[in-house]
Formats: sequence, C-alpha cells, structure tokens
Amino acid sequence: MKFKVFGDRKRPVVILLHGGGLSWWSYQKIIDKLQDNYYIVTPIIDGHGEDGVTTFISIQDSAGKLIAYIDKEFHGKVFLLGGLSIGAQIVTEVLSIRKDISSFGIIESALLYPIKGTKLLTVPSYKLFYGLIREKWFSKLQAKTLSVPEDMSPTYYEDSLKITKESLINITLSNGDYILKDSIKDNTAKILIIVGEKELKIMKKSAAYLHKLIPSSKFYLAEGCSHGELSLKYYEKYLNLIKNFIECTYKD
Repeated sequence: MKFKVFGDRKRPVVILLHGGGLSWWSYQKIIDKLQDNYYIVTPIIDGHGEDGVTTFISIQDSAGKLIAYIDKEFHGKVFLLGGLSIGAQIVTEVLSIRKDISSFGIIESALLYPIKGTKLLTVPSYKLFYGLIREKWFSKLQAKTLSVPEDMSPTYYEDSLKITKESLINITLSNGDYILKDSIKDNTAKILIIVGEKELKIMKKSAAYLHKLIPSSKFYLAEGCSHGELSLKYYEKYLNLIKNFIECTYKD
C-alpha cells in the first residue's frame, strides 16, 4: 500500500480511500479543495495503479496495513477516515478493530452483505474476460459503471492496465465475501453513512444495516446518484455534506 500526501502536515489529518479499480486520482478535485486546511492522505490500495505490482490480498490485510501506517505516522489517531466502495469496506474494518482511531468516519457505498455465488463465478469468468480490460471500448463501459468523470477516463484506462488477474480476483472475492464485525458499534467516531438512491438494493440494505448498528451515526441518501457518483461527480456537494456534518457535530 502506497500513500500520497498533500498539504501541511501540521493540519488535521484526513485519509480517503478510493474505490475498486480506481486510485488516489479519483479524489484529486476533493484534494484541491481540502489541502489548504487539512493534511490529506490518499492511500493507493494494493493492486491498483502505482501499486499494481503489489498483489491485493484482502480487505482485512489492507485494513491492517492502514492501521500500521496511522500508528507509525500519526501516533494512532487521525481527524477523519473515509472511503468509497472497497475503500469504505476497509474503513469499516479499521473502525471495527480500533474504536478510537479517528474522530470522524465517512462510509460511502460499502457492501456489507456477502453476495451468493461470488467464489463460484469470479475465477472462471475472470479467466475468460481478463483480457478485455486492455480494450479501450471496454474500459469506457467500466468507467461509466464506476461513475468515473469523463476527464478522468484516460487515467482510469492507464491504471486498469496495471492490475493483475490475481489482484482482480482477490478484490472481487474479498468485496463479495466481506462481513462487517459487530464491534464497529463500539467505535467512538462520529460516522456519516452515504449511499446512492440508484444503487443496488443490497447496497442500500448495507447502509441501513450499518446505520442501525450505529444508532448515533448519520445516514444520507444521495438522491439521483448511482454507486460512487456523489464523491466522484458531485464532489462539491459531497464536500458540503461533510463540512456540514462536521460543523453540526461540533455544535452538538
């Protein structure tokens, strides 16, 4: 796991984890807006982009690496820890393991229910279709599915060429098999849960379950948005949402 950093290290630390198939650059516009007031860290999850040579093992393995990094660099605590999709699953895992690791948590579109048949279908299908990721027409379809903005599509394509078949299989298996630990309910962070109105039923079910498990959390349904669309395409709205969430928390 590699780490990109932006801003003044003396500022409050904000860590943002990208979604599957993406990388730190998916947060570039958010980084530009936040780095004057915060020290931004954007991990590159194993198997992705510039860290494509490192095989992705599991969500749990990635969570362990992130905790070790926070312990080493920030004495075990940061201001805000947020993520999208598999990045959000890693965040939930971290928050489940260490209850006081961050003051705020932002969990956007985290799958928290296992998907039946993931193991049965993933390996055979990827052996057949892995070569497609090198086709630009296929990359465009995937980028659209992932809500990647048009201006980021070339970067997405270049990074997609770096992911290995083994990492891709492990990412899909870990994502589809992930089960949230009940211990997350003991976390002391103020947590905001985000899910898109147009997302799959299982994603909205996951968000509702997490909110029920953490009654003190705030729930936000992003109207008209599909998976990841709020932070990727409507980043100003995403930033305002987080800003208001933090400010309201301090008022309370």
